[in-house]
Amino acid sequence: MDYQQAGVNIEAGRSFVKQIRQRVESTYGKEVLGGLGSFGGFFQLPSGYQEPVLVSGTDGVGTKLKIAGAVNSHDTVGIDLVAMCVNDILTSGAKPLFFLDYLATGKLNPSQLAEVIDGIVEGCLESGCALLGGETAEMPGFYALGEYDLAGFCVGIVEKSQLIDGSKINVGDAVIGLPSSGVHSNGFSLVRKIIEVNNLTWDFVPDLLGKSLASVLLTPTRIYVKSVLEGINSGLKINGMAHITGGGLPENLPRCLNPNQAVKIYPDSWEIPPVFRWIAEVGQVEASVMFDTFNMGIGFVLIVPSDQVISTLGWFQSCSIDAYPIGEVIDGDRKVMGIPL
Repeated sequence: MDYQQAGVNIEAGRSFVKQIRQRVESTYGKEVLGGLGSFGGFFQLPSGYQEPVLVSGTDGVGTKLKIAGAVNSHDTVGIDLVAMCVNDILTSGAKPLFFLDYLATGKLNPSQLAEVIDGIVEGCLESGCALLGGETAEMPGFYALGEYDLAGFCVGIVEKSQLIDGSKINVGDAVIGLPSSGVHSNGFSLVRKIIEVNNLTWDFVPDLLGKSLASVLLTPTRIYVKSVLEGINSGLKINGMAHITGGGLPENLPRCLNPNQAVKIYPDSWEIPPVFRWIAEVGQVEASVMFDTFNMGIGFVLIVPSDQVISTLGWFQSCSIDAYPIGEVIDGDRKVMGIPL
């Protein structure tokens, strides 16, 4: 027997790397040394930093991939993968430098996985980082035919004196919310269960949404990197940031607070997108569970001094991004209070 008879096609793997090489290398800047295919990726740190701090993050896309597979649409989940990582390190004020992906599948499908890579490339270009390398693993018997899984890893850089770690947050600071593009990449096990229990299909078009469930739910995670970093470089003063992922506002906002601080949310300070209202209605999901599971329309949060609210809102308006004053920092024990119910 040979490896191909066991289910692993080495030649297909080599051909796939050749197929994606040009797209991957389109993300390279002058800091990338060498090309695709080495055992490791080489990246020269940019000049101009006095005390550079490297910030790293890793994440995946989760069961959102099940929807992509069900409707055979794979061009957005790569954006999700990059977004989940770069938005995380952005909370420290870090500029993403490079990204690596891990893609595992039962049987290599070059056209399917090329779509995934296209999305990863798009996410890297949007966040200004290089797709430095990755790994494609063919694992017959481990994944069902047509299924794959994704994981990603990124590294960013920030000047030590400009590191944002929440230590400068004060009681009275304002909480500014930046809108999500939809469900992003969290809570899809609950979403899929609701679809299953109600015997719905992914091409179903709810009146409230006006689009098929698949097209709404596969909307990629918004990447906040460029607008936030350019704002900081233009003089925005930001004391803390949070990426609103699994666990929603109640779990993620406290991660940037200091002891004896909490956040009071202003009710009705932003409009909850229709997709969340639809999920709550069809799934009969309680409001508290919705806020504990989903971002509910707020994908990223900035904590700024109260006298910086107008300039912060004005900056994002100039970037054609809505921003909402959604709360304030108060005395407390790292909790989020006043969640709309």
